[in-house]
Formats: sequence, C-alpha cells, structure tokens
Amino acid sequence: MKISDSNVEEVAFKALDSFKIEIPSWGFANTGTRFGKFVQAAAASTIEEKFADAAEVNRLTGITPTLALHVLWDLPDGLEDVSAVKQLERRFGIRSGSINPNLFQDQEYKFGSLCNPSRVVRERALGHVLDSIEIGKAQGSRDISLWVADGSNYPGTQAMRKRIVWLEEALRVAHSRLAPDQRLLVEYKPFEPAFYHTDIADWGMASHFAREAGPQARVLVDTGHHYNAQNIEQIVAWLLHTRMLGGFHFNDRRYADDDLTLGSIDPYQIFRIFHEIHAAVDDGLDIEIAYMIDQSHNLKGKMEAMVQTVVTAQELYLKAALVDREKLAELQQSCNLVEAEELYRGAFWFDVRPLTCAWREAHGLPADPLGALRASGYVERAAQERGARSSAVSSYA
Repeated sequence: MKISDSNVEEVAFKALDSFKIEIPSWGFANTGTRFGKFVQAAAASTIEEKFADAAEVNRLTGITPTLALHVLWDLPDGLEDVSAVKQLERRFGIRSGSINPNLFQDQEYKFGSLCNPSRVVRERALGHVLDSIEIGKAQGSRDISLWVADGSNYPGTQAMRKRIVWLEEALRVAHSRLAPDQRLLVEYKPFEPAFYHTDIADWGMASHFAREAGPQARVLVDTGHHYNAQNIEQIVAWLLHTRMLGGFHFNDRRYADDDLTLGSIDPYQIFRIFHEIHAAVDDGLDIEIAYMIDQSHNLKGKMEAMVQTVVTAQELYLKAALVDREKLAELQQSCNLVEAEELYRGAFWFDVRPLTCAWREAHGLPADPLGALRASGYVERAAQERGARSSAVSSYA
C-alpha cells in the first residue's frame, strides 16, 4: 500500500479500529521524584476519581477502555476491594486492565523481594504476587504485570546465582496459579533502584525467566527501561521472532526511566517499534500484545498529558501502519539503501492528523480531543472538587 493510494483512508481506518491502549491509574495521581512530589489540585486521590478521569479520556479518544491498577495503591485491602471496583467499572464504563503487584515499597524489601536472602521475606513477596493473581481473576483481568525492583548496590554483597534460582522458583509458583486465560508479563530494567546489579536487567534475562515460569508468561518492554543508545526496536524484533513479546509500558526518556510523555523526545523510536509490530503481523505471526502507558506526569497537567499521550500513540501507530512494506521489502532485498530509508522516513513524516480526525468524527468522537478537554471545563471542575485533598501523600515513587 502506497501512502498516495486512493484506499489510504480505508487502510488507515482499519488500523485505527484495531488499536487500543491501556492507561495507568497512577498517571492521574499526584507524583514526583525521589526528591519530592508536586501537587496538582485536579489530581485524583481516590480510585473513584481515577476511574472518572479514565472515563473522560476514553470519552474523548475512544481507544482507552481499560485502566491499569496497582494493587497496594488501588486495592489496598486486596480481594475485599474487588466488589467496589466492579461497581466503578459499571458506573464509568471502564474495565480494570492489568494488575500490578508492588514489590518495592515496603521496608522489608530493602534487600529485595522475590530475591531477598531471607526466605521469610521471599515468601511474603510471593504471597503478594499470588494475591494479585487472585485479584486479577476476580476482576477478569488478563495480565499480571510484574516488575521486580530487586538488585544490589555493591560488588560482593549478594550471591547473584542464588538470586536467579530464587526468582525462578517464585515465578514457577506464580505461573501455576494463573487462570487459563491469564498471562504473567515479566518486566526488566537495567538499573534503579539498584545500581550495581539488577536481578532482571535486560530482555534476555526477562525471556529466560518467562520461559522458566511457563507457557503463559511473556516479556513486558518498558521503553524507558534501557540504556541510552540501545536499539529497542531490535529487541522488539527478537521478542516477536521468539514469540516472547507480551506487552509494552510506553513512555519517553532523555536519559533512562524519565517517565516523560510518549513522543516528547524521540517519536521516531516509537514509530520504529510500531513498524516492527506491523511487519510481524503482515508476515503472519500470531501475536497478542498489550499496549499500555506507564508515565508519571509530574509537571504537565494529568488529564492533558494523558490525552496528549493517547493521541500521540494513535498517530505513531498509524504512521507505521502506512509503511509500504511490500515495496520496502523489495528495496531491502536489493540493498537500495537510500530509497529504502526514504520510503521508511516518508511514512514517519506523513501528516496523519487529518486521517485521525476523520476517524474520530466517523466514530462520533471529538476531532481534537485535547481541545475538547480544554473546552469541557473538566479539569477546572476537578480542581475545585478535589483541591482540598490534593495534598494527599503520593502513591507513586
């Protein structure tokens, strides 16, 4: 398909119809850095307010039907909270998405959670993961999104191979408790909070642990969880090839896990990632990928940043869908480097905004979601109603 073809709108609409992206509950809450947090009057401080904000984003964009939940922040009483969350789902028309265990917040995790030298702490951490799986079953959530913050800061202070074994054992147990339709997504991160070694530091380690866990485990790629200059789309290609790619946490970064809004620094990178996915689908690979946002909006307005991110994701997904991959394959085979790159870059530079606007209007959505948010007065009303509670302690570090 060439961008100039008469069927471009048909192809674009088909691609846009297929794209849904999950938004995170913590993206609506007051957040900050390790040095402190920055309070916004309109920030959500209750699970009800998070569902309300998520519903507004979906009303404006039409592609965010699920809300990722963090167990300790959103369901502090575990299974006892499920009934209330289900009521919120019915009330706001938003489903619970991925369930995110918290293995980094408690003081007991100072030296690790699932990899802690203490068997007592490891068992407690595993118990929390198993509780999270049960919450997922009760909520009807497919994905358990597991980030293990474990590692060490000083050489010689931890037995790395022992920690591998402990983590393998824990993931096998967790996998055995999954429902047939559930998945365990194993996330990786090269550093922070640990700075000497991290127990799941890269995609290779994550793939190993997912395989050791069992057939319902996959790898979760967070675009911020890489060293500078890493070729993330090559990692994505490998994970697609090995059938180990399960999902994404999308954000942007200048250095590492900056949690900046998607596309604010390097939109071309996200385009390149989406291209690999579209190419895999075109090649007939049977893949099931969860697209999720994981961002901490410290300075931008919560709602504005979330809508901006969703719209950007949609545009970059569409740009990658419009690559003429048949022609690109011919140019690649003949090693016609300049023409191949120009075809590839041409799709990236193609202005898809008129197509996304037309798609929204055809689906009864605002052509300009961000403009519609501003005109609605939603943020101002939320600030007035929530301002008294805006100094609540942040749930995201």
